[in-house]
Amino acid sequence: MKNYTSINDIDNINAWIEEAKEIKQEPLKNKELGKNKTIGLLFFNSSLRTRLSTQKAALNLGLDPIVMNVSGDAWGIEFGDGTIMNGNTAEHIKEAAQVVSQYCNIIAVRAFPTLTDKEKDESEQVLTAFTKHASVPIVSMESATGHPLQGLTDAITISENSTKKKPKVVLSWAPHIKALPHAVANSFTQAMQKMDVEFVIANPKGYNLNPEITKNTPIYHNQEEAFKDADFVYTKNWSSYETYGENLGGNEDWLITKDKIGAAKFMHCLPVRRNVVVEDAVLDSENSLVIEQANNRTFAAQLVLKKILMQEA
Repeated sequence: MKNYTSINDIDNINAWIEEAKEIKQEPLKNKELGKNKTIGLLFFNSSLRTRLSTQKAALNLGLDPIVMNVSGDAWGIEFGDGTIMNGNTAEHIKEAAQVVSQYCNIIAVRAFPTLTDKEKDESEQVLTAFTKHASVPIVSMESATGHPLQGLTDAITISENSTKKKPKVVLSWAPHIKALPHAVANSFTQAMQKMDVEFVIANPKGYNLNPEITKNTPIYHNQEEAFKDADFVYTKNWSSYETYGENLGGNEDWLITKDKIGAAKFMHCLPVRRNVVVEDAVLDSENSLVIEQANNRTFAAQLVLKKILMQEA
């Protein structure tokens, strides 16, 4: 595995989960693996868990992390080929990626979608450009259409907390005050499709995800029907895919409540808007796994970096 840019880079998710659990037990076991090596964490968009957990994962492996908020600290980067650069961009990705590759042994990139241009977002312009022009491995810390570190984290968390051989897992849309990307929902869907779970998606009409990602996964437009006998309820808002990037309004009754999910374990990638997406009674309950999920972000990232370092050794 040279790069980690998609859940589909995982060859055997069950084996990966078990390896992540081992790392969690002894996080400093491979401290020498990254000695005298550097990872560049490039953020085109804001972050809390992704930034801190990936940085900690790197430190656990002996890597020296360099963190850069590209959108605020660097020259504006041009990604288009053949562009006449007489506007706001001063540096082309062709040079930028090669330069950063000289400073870093691994490059991790976080860049959100436009949510206005579906074709551009699905081309993964930023991530694809780094993968094409960099000479070192690339890790996605969330891109326009996927968040593979989060998806792996969620798979680990479900495995740790499951009391059934084949639990029922529901991915449920929830309300939000603005339109949000599809990345987390996409990667979670792909991760669950690789696991031995009963997986369904619940969302209002008009909010179906990309059918090329959901494939044959059952989709319910009745939230309470989808929640029946659920063991895990993973909640995330996303904007319309068909009416691309739009928040269609309404559907406030899709708020996640304790009455709705019953004894199911609650999951969310965070940050989450209390009493808009989910009520306090769910987040503050003993069935909430959100803090445990956030902790597992470190070990998911550490597993990915370990695999890359071992291949590069």
